[in-house]
Amino acid sequence: MADTVALAGGFDPSRPNVARVYDYLLGGKDNFAADRAVGDQIIATLPEVQVGVRAQRAVLGRVVRYLVGEAGIRQLFDIGSGLPTADNVHDIAQRVNPEARVVYVDNDPIVLAHGQALLADNRRTRVITADLREPEVILGHPQLRALIDLSRPVAVLLVAVLHFIRDEEDPNGIIGAFRSVMAPGSHLVVSHATIEGPPPRQLAEVLKAYANSNATSPAVRRDRAGVLRLLDGFDLVEPGLVRPWQWHPDNPQTASGTQWMYAGVARRSD
Repeated sequence: MADTVALAGGFDPSRPNVARVYDYLLGGKDNFAADRAVGDQIIATLPEVQVGVRAQRAVLGRVVRYLVGEAGIRQLFDIGSGLPTADNVHDIAQRVNPEARVVYVDNDPIVLAHGQALLADNRRTRVITADLREPEVILGHPQLRALIDLSRPVAVLLVAVLHFIRDEEDPNGIIGAFRSVMAPGSHLVVSHATIEGPPPRQLAEVLKAYANSNATSPAVRRDRAGVLRLLDGFDLVEPGLVRPWQWHPDNPQTASGTQWMYAGVARRSD
């Protein structure tokens, strides 16, 4: 499937893409040799990375159940959504409330191809090709506008994507563009890799793997304070910005996991 889409889309499969590297780390099959090479280098440097991506996937499920169940959100858009896998955002959201509407956004055309096939019979879910660095394109996209009513609360999911936005690309300005159109009661979801987790040498090697691979989006170093600055203008929901396994774990007594990620949910209250 990946090879077919590459030929049809006209992009270069020899250039790694973060969505496809993530797919490989999750054990998926929709990736190319270049993506697997970066993934293998990351695994060799940081063997617990696969535990981390699974923990990240698990917290996404808990967050979506919270948003649609407890917070009463009926509209979500997942930016940098990556390739479809088990228990996607729309699967979880629509189990909680069948009326929930979901828009997936990714800059990889393979995501669009898979999403269109997966969602052909789902009238409340869409997938669009766009880049987080261009929020005005996302917010003005006719597919999003057809499904999402921005006068009502929404949830914007930025899961494992902000650490691919460099400071010079103005991540605060990007988030501010979304915040400016989010109705009161809307929520922002973030998960972000941190320099405070793995030993410095391991982290440096992981970042080097991305930088040397000519990947579409090199990774960025941020500590917890740096991640919190991205949430200016929002109020964190308890328990705040924490390790993924610490965010409303299904079983608090056995919860444990990666130390190299933060996750949190924040609410726009004004």
